[in-house]
Order: sequence, then C-alpha cells, then structure tokens
Amino acid sequence: MSNIRDLLSEALAGALAAAGLDGAARDIHLERPARRDHGDWSSNVALTAAKAAARKPRELADELRDRLTAQPPRHVAAVEVAGPGFLNFRLHDSWLYEVLEDVVTAGESGYARPELGRGERVQVEFVSANPTGPIHVGNGWWASYGDAVARLLDRCGWQVHREYYVNDTGGQIRLLGASILARRAGAALPEGGYGAPFVKGLAAAYEGPDDVVEAGRWAAERILGFIRMQMDKVNIRFDSWYSQASIEESEAVAETIDFLRQRGLVFEEDGATWLRTGEFGDPREQRVLRKSNGDYTYLAGDLAYHRDKFLIRGFDRVINVWGADHQGQVASLKAGVAALGVEPDRLEVRLGQMISLATGKMSKRAGNAVDLDDLVDDIGPDAMRLLSLVNSIDQPATVDLDKVRAESRESPVYYVQMAYARIAGIGREAAKRGVERLPMAEIDRSLLVHERELDVLRSLSELPEVVEIACRERAPHKLTTWVRELADRFHGFYHDCYVLHSDNPAELTQARLWLVEAARIGFAIGLGLLGVAAPESM
Repeated sequence: MSNIRDLLSEALAGALAAAGLDGAARDIHLERPARRDHGDWSSNVALTAAKAAARKPRELADELRDRLTAQPPRHVAAVEVAGPGFLNFRLHDSWLYEVLEDVVTAGESGYARPELGRGERVQVEFVSANPTGPIHVGNGWWASYGDAVARLLDRCGWQVHREYYVNDTGGQIRLLGASILARRAGAALPEGGYGAPFVKGLAAAYEGPDDVVEAGRWAAERILGFIRMQMDKVNIRFDSWYSQASIEESEAVAETIDFLRQRGLVFEEDGATWLRTGEFGDPREQRVLRKSNGDYTYLAGDLAYHRDKFLIRGFDRVINVWGADHQGQVASLKAGVAALGVEPDRLEVRLGQMISLATGKMSKRAGNAVDLDDLVDDIGPDAMRLLSLVNSIDQPATVDLDKVRAESRESPVYYVQMAYARIAGIGREAAKRGVERLPMAEIDRSLLVHERELDVLRSLSELPEVVEIACRERAPHKLTTWVRELADRFHGFYHDCYVLHSDNPAELTQARLWLVEAARIGFAIGLGLLGVAAPESM
C-alpha cells in the first residue's frame, strides 16, 4: 500500500542530507494541518534541525523548500514555508486516487491492518463485576471498551484472549447467600443485604441447605447466566470465565507466597505474612499477604491470579480494565507483579470513570444505578456500544438519552448507521437499473474532483493511522471520532454528488460507485472494530 507519509519523509530526508544534515532525518515529523488552506501535510523538521546545526530555522526551511521544489516528490504540487519555518506540502489529487485503489484492493480484511503485535499473546480482562446482580450501565461502558480494545489488538496482529474474572467468593457472596436465605424464610434482610426484586425470585427457587456460602454461590451461578445474556445482547463474548474461588480453594495462593518467599521478598511479623513491595515502586514499603488470623488478603489472591496469567498460562501482556474504585490497588499489584519477576510494563491497568444520565428515564428502575439490559432495551445494543465509545474511558461521561433516541445528526449512532444504509441503498438502486461496477483498472479516477468526493478519500486515507494510534494508546474513542467524521463527509457527498443521476456521464458514475464501495469498506472496518452493526437499511 502506498504511504504518502513515507514518501514525504523520504523526500525530506534526502533534502536534509543534501544540506549536510543527515542526522536530522530521525527528527522528521509530519502531520495534517488543522486548516486545509495550510496544505495537505506539514513538517516542523526545519525548526528541530536548525538548532542542532546552529542555523536560522526560516533560512533552513527556505533551502529545504528549494531543494524539494527542484526535484518534487511524486504527488507534490508545491512546497511552502510558513511562520518561523514550517514546511507545508500541497498535493495533487492523484495521491487520493491511490488511496481509493489501496482501500478497494486490500478490502475489509486487509486495509488498515498494521502489523504491531507480531503474534504476541495478550490477555484482556474486563468487566469482572461481582455476580451479585445484573451488570449496570457503568460496567457495560467498560465492557464495550474492553471488547473494542481486544478487537483493535486482534486486527493489529496480537493473539487476544478475553477473560471475565468471576468474583465468586468473599464477603459479598456470603451476604448474597444470607439475603437469599432471609428472603426464603420471610425474615428481615441482614444489614447491607440485597433487597432487589431478583433476590426474591432467586430465594423462591433455592432448595439448598441453610448455608450462606452455598446459597450465595448457587445464586451467583444463576446471576452469572444472566450476565452472559447481557453480554451477548451487546455482542461481547469471552474466551474464559475464570473463577476466583478456583484460586482461593486450591494451593495457588500458598504456592505464590512460597514462590515470593524463595525470592527473598516475604517475611513474617506480628503473626502476619508480608511482601516487600517498596523496592518495586510501591509507595508503601510492605503489604500484607496473609493476616494474623490466617486469612489471605485480596492482594495475595490477585498475585496468584496474575502469576497464573504470566508464569503459568504464559501471556506476554495483560490488560486489566477496572472501575475507578480500584485505583488504590494498582500500585501494589504492579509492584507485586514485578516481585514475581515479571516486567511491570507488561501489565496495563485501565480505569473507567463514572457514568451518569443527563435526562430521560430508561425504565421503572431508572436512577443512579441502571441495569445494562434496561438501557439496551431502551436505545438498542448498537447505540449503547457506540455511545459508550464516544469519550475516553478515563473521563467521566454524561449520557443524554434524548439525543441518542433522536433520528437526526444529534444522535451519533443514527447518523453513522444511516450513512452505511445509504451506501447499501445505492447498491440496491444500481442493481435495479442494471448498472455494474467495471474493473478498477478501467475506471478514470481523475474524474473525482468534487471537494465532497475528495473529503471522503481523505478520511479513508487516515484510517490506517487511526487504527494504529487507537490500538497503541488503547483509545477506541479515536476510532469513533473517525467513523463519525467519515459519516459526516459521506452524507455531504451523498447530497451534493449524485451517483446514479441520469445526467451523469457513465464514466463519472463508475468512478463514484467505486468511491461508494471504498466508503463501505471503511465503515465496515470501523464499525466492526467498535462492535457496532452496519445495517443495510434503516
């Protein structure tokens, strides 16, 4: 695939070498100017290179411009110097025609597929909510995020494993069991017990003994089945559902502590077992692994789990998606992983912030904590998925449901899906009229000169870079921004550039049909990575 950035970088490197500044080539940076009147691409290399060469930036920029103008790279129409020494490139439309060919030749499976992971095994653990009730909207937001990150990693060359860590043990499970037993007996709930309607239904079905642990795990299994259904409804599936109880009831925790003890990092004091974490970047010098009463701490279980991830199952990288309420655990876990002998950078923890509602009711249970299935029943799974990926996960989000429900540009979901539906509609109309696309080699792409047409191609040219950045930064919201921009530009093209109009020359119709196909490929890639359906009609 042709890469205009590489072409311009090579040309700049050659000009720098001719100016006696070979070493400055490593500092070449190219970006798209925020304003189109500043050109198609811009570089500040004259400013960065001039300081090391003890030259004036503007004079160096003038020299580089003259050298590039004397032997202009392919597609370059003009090179201009702006401000203190920026180099702005204006390109012929021919570079966008190559983008069109690249997109349709590579197709959905090949375009915008940077090879970054090179087969590295990565585990993405996300959601992992306690199975003491249905998934709420906040967990649903982080579920969309984790799944989108996994999709991006998969497209960029990683072997991805999606995992749900089932917190099926501990005090909350016992409290759930006590709530079930109290409901069954017609007694008052225990302090802090679960009083939601679903508990009453579970209590009526429970036929086991009066044991809070057994009752709690029985209820958790049924709730987990409901959670699986909630995840299925928003197109999220896991490769494994890993039980916390399986760790705590095996020798895994004790084995992990012994492993750390052999590394000289564990000591006994005041009847408790401690881990030296200060030397691994933890602000606290040591952390308790086992209390004086013999109970293991949460950290001990978490380290056993992560020892299993890295040292037993052999994942090269682990990404945990947690709620912001777990922020205090990050430092100790990272230090503990380092104590296990694992490079701490191989563990990433992404923290999701609070989600709140601006207006509108979703169900009779609407309030601060809304069940995910209520939201999905209200606005649909696609709206929920795209809406949850509009903003960065580390920013609190406020959801305006009235805008989401609107069938207009105000609704990001409707606006994007309508663009794809229009593409499908053009295809149906072409088939109805008996118009078939000719082979790309027979198409005159130079007929695509309207600014609306070129804007669609500019968006498509950015997709490989957007996918790469979204993957590297674990930032699927950047892909959402791109999809929305492509939708905006395609709607503009749809209104101003008729594809099948009777007054169109046949050659222009053919060129525009290929442009429409390229846009379809772009939408299919982008929406697929976001876990959003691409509908044929609306």
